[in-house]
Amino acid sequence: MAKRVVGNSRKSKKAWSGRFSHPLAKSAESFTSSVHYDVRLYKQDIVQSMAYAQTLLKARILNVAECKKIINALQLILKGIAEGKIKLSREYEDVHMNIEHLLIEKIGDVGKKLHSGRSRNDQVSTDLRMYLKNEATEVSGLIVKLQEALLDIAEENIKVIMPGYTHLQRAQPVLLSHHLMAFYEMLERDKERFAKASESADVLPLGSGALAGTNIKLDRDSLAYELGFSKISKNSMDAVSDRDFAIDFVSAAAVLMMHLSRFAEEIIIWSTREFGFLTLSDKFSTGSSIMPQKKNPDIAELIRGKTGRVYGHLMAILTVMKGLPLAYNRDMQEDKEAVFDTVDTIKAVLDIFEQMIKSTKIESEQMEKSAQKGFLTATDLAYYLVGRGVPFREAHKVVGELVAYCEESNMELEYLSLKQLKQFSDAFTYDATRYLSTKNSVANKDLPGGTAPNRVKDAIKRARKNLTTHKA
Repeated sequence: MAKRVVGNSRKSKKAWSGRFSHPLAKSAESFTSSVHYDVRLYKQDIVQSMAYAQTLLKARILNVAECKKIINALQLILKGIAEGKIKLSREYEDVHMNIEHLLIEKIGDVGKKLHSGRSRNDQVSTDLRMYLKNEATEVSGLIVKLQEALLDIAEENIKVIMPGYTHLQRAQPVLLSHHLMAFYEMLERDKERFAKASESADVLPLGSGALAGTNIKLDRDSLAYELGFSKISKNSMDAVSDRDFAIDFVSAAAVLMMHLSRFAEEIIIWSTREFGFLTLSDKFSTGSSIMPQKKNPDIAELIRGKTGRVYGHLMAILTVMKGLPLAYNRDMQEDKEAVFDTVDTIKAVLDIFEQMIKSTKIESEQMEKSAQKGFLTATDLAYYLVGRGVPFREAHKVVGELVAYCEESNMELEYLSLKQLKQFSDAFTYDATRYLSTKNSVANKDLPGGTAPNRVKDAIKRARKNLTTHKA
């Protein structure tokens, strides 16, 4: 049995070194260190520590002079890190132990009192919750900016008619504005998901200790108020081992990216010569290293590609958490890189997406020309027959035969005469041909949620009001 060397632990700078006979191997120190990425939590950690010092004062663990000394020192550390004058060291494992070391270095033994009743387990969870609450708000703000850009384009092109698609086949005429408002609605639900993620994070775990709570009589409700939390955790074991709130955030981000990827896919398709529905700005396109004529939608493609990155982070956190026994396990350190990269990715994507679409030119003539081909008003003609008392299935069959006739004759529905229509059904009368224009087709979808111009205008108006309320 290896003999313990008394006093050897004093050579280690680890906060937990007291029960160990030998220092951590350098390879293990490097492997376990997280300071190179969790440094971004330094503001949350210091703000939390200042509030916690006040709580320890109320609990009579600190006196007034000690509390003031700790807070003043923490403010100096905060400023030093923000200005780049203080660098954190991998030797102290993470941002939390680095800040504690800096505090003790500045004010001596008084700094050692700050961790009384607090574990890194509840400390880390508190920092991450504070961080994600703030990021959820920032992400929602970026979503709003993208929604505003969509509304601007929708208003500017309120009269533009384009083909609506199912199975990527031309289906029925719709307003371009109606199409854009579909993405607005997706983004609106994304904001709701981030609001829920923020609500999920809005629970204070501090005071839970390592897993069992603490002997110190901490005023957790007052601490929650000081740190901007609306409630405190109800179970100390759950509090330190819960990462549901992080999963909720990354899940919301994954759905957001799915929506943006769908939008990016349409931009990519629409910018091709085969569609020609829009022209991307040179500022948001790239060329080919070999083909001089190429103009590639690389920004939209990267947005589409980064969706898989965020999906991967969601699966990573779910996998880390799936088999962990209560309470805290070091595996949970793996949550942060996934969370941080998710935040960076979605914020960058939202910002560049807004810039890209604001500079995109809508090719309205090409859209409307495309809407004239492909028998897009066939359903309107079937509805006309229904209005004349023909059962829908029979009307569907009649119009299907008309489409086949037009294909054989190499003509569009709108060029059919009343005489030709009557060859297929006596229910057609003099006004039937009015149903064959794309403009009338769009106008006739006059019900809530429809593509009629007045309905789309109302939707844009409501959306403007909603965004104004959100920003207020």
